[in-house]
Amino acid sequence: MASNLSPTLLVLAAGMGSRYGGLKQIDPVGPGGETIIDYSVFDAMRAGFGKLVFVIRKDIEDAFRETVGSRFEKRLAVEYVFQSLEGIPSEFSVPEGRTKPWGTTHAILAAAGAIHEPFAAINADDFYGAQGYGELASHLTSGSTDYAMVGFTLRNTLSDFGTVARGVCRVSGDDTLQNIIELTKIERDGSGARNTDADGNVTKLSGDEPVSMNMWAFLPRVFDQLRERFEVFLKRSGSDLKAECLIPTTVGDLVRDGEARVKVLRTNDSWFGVTYREDRPRVIESVRALIAAGVYPEKLWS
Repeated sequence: MASNLSPTLLVLAAGMGSRYGGLKQIDPVGPGGETIIDYSVFDAMRAGFGKLVFVIRKDIEDAFRETVGSRFEKRLAVEYVFQSLEGIPSEFSVPEGRTKPWGTTHAILAAAGAIHEPFAAINADDFYGAQGYGELASHLTSGSTDYAMVGFTLRNTLSDFGTVARGVCRVSGDDTLQNIIELTKIERDGSGARNTDADGNVTKLSGDEPVSMNMWAFLPRVFDQLRERFEVFLKRSGSDLKAECLIPTTVGDLVRDGEARVKVLRTNDSWFGVTYREDRPRVIESVRALIAAGVYPEKLWS
């Protein structure tokens, strides 16, 4: 049965920006000073999302609220939750020397107390395009008990300036996710791509593979599932100073163990993001092209 409840958009904005070299979440890319988040929220509101939850770090709260959050607080409900190193179950401890949070599974878990309705989760620094939000909103209000993700073509998600991490998907004939493998060092290789693992082993990729760009649709029951998987991760890898519990891997594990079904939704929109500072001019140029094509107004919030 279809739901009349407006879905929530969860924006993961607690990233350190280590490869980029700064707070890329609040860098303007639009002609009116808009950030990538502005365009994400604009598209989500048009698709019918009714609430925003931002996952941020406490140390960027003031700058983030002033530069980003204040734009939306008069337009829809906005909440802030915080991801921190210390935000783990009490039976676990933070290893000495660890500086980064525990990854995107942990980031989504940070919002468990703020979300009680169907929701989508996205990265703050990825520009996904309007079609994906429409697909997510339709799925989340359809009454389906399946989770969902928006799949993008690997070739269209690579950076010209360094390697990227992507969840590479295998999809069944009925558009159901079969498995997802997180590859963390993918780069262009001719017309295709290649991944190099931690041991130096190279995997060739065609570039046509569907990949997760962390554009997900979930139901609130996912929080209990993520919590259980995160505790398994901490037991196994909690002493590793750099290990992260990544949501594509966690969802892939749930699918493998028969605990979740995930529909893969299709989008024809181009994805672009800011992994490296050198990516930013391309994002600015792409935004201006979309404005010229009439997809977005010159100034989003005027």
